[in-house]
Amino acid sequence: MSAAAEDRDYRELLARMYAARRFGMRLELDRMVACLDRLGRPQSRFAAVAQVAGTNGKGSTAAFTESVLRAAGLRTGLYSSPHLSRLTERFRVSGEELAPAALLEADRAVASAAGAAGIELTFFERLTAMAVLAFAERGVEVAVLEVGLGGRLDATTAVGAGVAAVTGVALDHQEHLGSTLAEIAREKAGIFRAGQGAVVGASGEPEAVALLCDEARRAGVAALTVVDVGAIAAVPAPLGLAGAHQPANAACALAVIDHLAARLARPISGEERARGLASCRLPGRFEQVASSPAIIIDGAHNPQAARAVAGALRRVAAARRVLVLAVSSDKDAAAIAGALAGCVDEVVVTATAHERAMPVEELAAAALEAAPGLRRAPDTAAALALARGLAGPDGLVLVAGSLFLAGEARVILCGDRADPSPISDPLP
Repeated sequence: MSAAAEDRDYRELLARMYAARRFGMRLELDRMVACLDRLGRPQSRFAAVAQVAGTNGKGSTAAFTESVLRAAGLRTGLYSSPHLSRLTERFRVSGEELAPAALLEADRAVASAAGAAGIELTFFERLTAMAVLAFAERGVEVAVLEVGLGGRLDATTAVGAGVAAVTGVALDHQEHLGSTLAEIAREKAGIFRAGQGAVVGASGEPEAVALLCDEARRAGVAALTVVDVGAIAAVPAPLGLAGAHQPANAACALAVIDHLAARLARPISGEERARGLASCRLPGRFEQVASSPAIIIDGAHNPQAARAVAGALRRVAAARRVLVLAVSSDKDAAAIAGALAGCVDEVVVTATAHERAMPVEELAAAALEAAPGLRRAPDTAAALALARGLAGPDGLVLVAGSLFLAGEARVILCGDRADPSPISDPLP
């Protein structure tokens, strides 16, 4: 296919997906079930499905899981969200991003099936159905699905997974999932089903672990693995994803692999596991993208994630540390700034071009207590330029607070291809 034809296909795909945003975010399962039924239940063509939920660490855990499966010689599909700079990042078959033409073809089939069933799919439901269909048609053996929001009523739950993991629970998205850890845990644990292999990870608040285990047992899972300090200590080094918080995610992934291997009746060796963990890559997760000064990008977008990144940053030597901070308008900006500001010498606040970005002055007001001497920059490019100058050649710049910021920073610093116009999951 010519570059012009691929560009045309991609622009058509983006236009169709942008139009789907008008249906907002509706957490239900009936529409997805009906659409997948009209498509002939493509999920039945997978040998196994793993579903990964959690407040933090679900993207890393899903990526580690897929990488190990691929190292073991299995044909994999990885569906993740949100994307950093282009929609196609969400869909990977055997580690390769799907081509726009493949996704457009899947979208046309999904739109036809939904229309025949008389239903209107939301943006995320449509993407999920596209992923399942595209993966099935490309001979994927094991699909790894990262939950979008919550779990109980997330579109990925309609697919039906033989193995389900919740990496952990912390306070985030309270307006949708509940105001307490117990309420959020119930929503996340809603992915557990009778007969499943289930995993409860260690990447959330410790008090939520018992809540998740109770919900898993109440659902009637066939086998439950709880990731503990012993499992984390046993994770082989090195890991392809940096940060002191990643061994917990890798341990959760290895527990998922145990359950998948049992269901596939296919052993996955220690060497394959180690190779998969070491070769795993996931942009925007404590990722160093430059030197002199060093620049580390992390999408930490809630207080617990920010605390984990701060802990990892303290282990990195640097003459001077500078934080570039941008936050979405629905996040706890003061808590995120409070977690990160204590491990840096300077803070630069900015705003992304995304529609959900918190304005610079509003973020500055929220972060002022944690960083009284903070500086302001109008956009990501200006913030990066200012931070680099403040850090100096022997310093370090941390770019954090939003996955949208991570995406913009990677476009500027790494030359990532970006969508011609930003598109993301709509607000409810």
